[in-house]
Formats: sequence, structure tokens, C-alpha cells
Amino acid sequence: MITISAYRWVPDFAQGLVKDVRVRWALEEAGLSYETRLIGPEDQGSAAYRALQPFGQVPTLEEDGLKLFESGAIVLHIAGRSEALMPADAAGRARTATWVLAALNSIEPAVDQLGDTYRDAGEAWAQQRRAPCEAQMRKRLGELQAWLGDKDYLEGRFTAGDLMMTTVLRNLRQTRLLDEYPALAAYKARCEARPAFQRALTAHMAPFAAHEAALATA
Repeated sequence: MITISAYRWVPDFAQGLVKDVRVRWALEEAGLSYETRLIGPEDQGSAAYRALQPFGQVPTLEEDGLKLFESGAIVLHIAGRSEALMPADAAGRARTATWVLAALNSIEPAVDQLGDTYRDAGEAWAQQRRAPCEAQMRKRLGELQAWLGDKDYLEGRFTAGDLMMTTVLRNLRQTRLLDEYPALAAYKARCEARPAFQRALTAHMAPFAAHEAALATA
């Protein structure tokens, strides 16, 4: 059985965005069953968990002695087992990996830098950095939309590259930047409408609801 790790609770601003969503979505698209190991701060620093994830983060994946960390590596591993996420031909597989890495290396850093200016919005440095970060983000979004064109997906059919790109774009939800790129906004909505994503998001959110319910009745 596949076991993944996820947080038992995170603040509201992070709910729906933690990277276990990526792995859950990939497993749902691939039709692979899994169990979830919920962790908290007390687990993250433990020797047992650091043996799985050197940096104490989520997600991890364990299966039959295999131990993986980093969401991109895990998603690519799952994609390699399912044509729902990665074509069977060598070129298609390479292109899928290319888009997974593009999401993580060309788009996500700009998203994270912009997000930092919202997280620390009251700080002088954040106010000074907001405009340059937005300019860089607009550049990247414009380039991505130009590639997408009138296609439904980045390579014409849904792959793990679209899965990863969508989860990165979701981190812009505190801004209205995607409204300026209607083709990308429609692309993100199209990917989020997939039943596998909806199942993954529901599973991701369930522990937070349970945690909050327990606090309410304590």
C-alpha cells in the first residue's frame, strides 16, 4: 500500500495549497489507492520522520521499501506508472517531465517571491518588492499563456505537467493577476474541474475540518 504524509492542520491561508495535494491528485488520476500519515510539528523534527524527509516537510511517499520526498519527484514517479499522467512514448514522457520541471523552476519561484510580499505586507521591504515581483510574475504568465494558445492543455492532452502547473498557479489565489490572462484562468479552472482533483482536494481538506471540529467540542 502507498502511504503519503500530510499535515493534520495548517492555517487557513495554506489550506488547499499544501503540496500533498499534488501527490493526492496524481494518485487519483492514476487510480492508485493510498493511505495518509498525518503529522504535526512534533513529528517533523523527529529522527524517524527526518529519515524519510531530511527537511521535515510534506509530502513523503512510502511503498514496498521505497521512500521518496519532494512533490515533483513523487509526481513523476507516479506518472511513470500511468498513461493518464504521462504518455507511453519516450518523447511524450520527456515532454511531461519538462513541464513538471518548468512549473517548479520557471513559474513557482516567481509565485513564491510574490507571495512573500503578501505574507509580510506590512514590512517596508515587501512594499518595495511588490511591484518588481508582480512585473516578473506578469512576464512569466504572459509567456505561459503564449505557449498554451488555444490548447486545452500544455501538450494538447492532460499530463503530470498540467497537474504541477495548476497547483503552482493556485498559489496566486491571494492576487488577481490571473484575471489578466483569461486563457490561463480558464486552463486552471479546467484542470481543477477534473474529478481526480476534486477528490484529492476533498481528502486534503478533511483532516483540517476534523481538527477544527475537535477543537470546537473540546
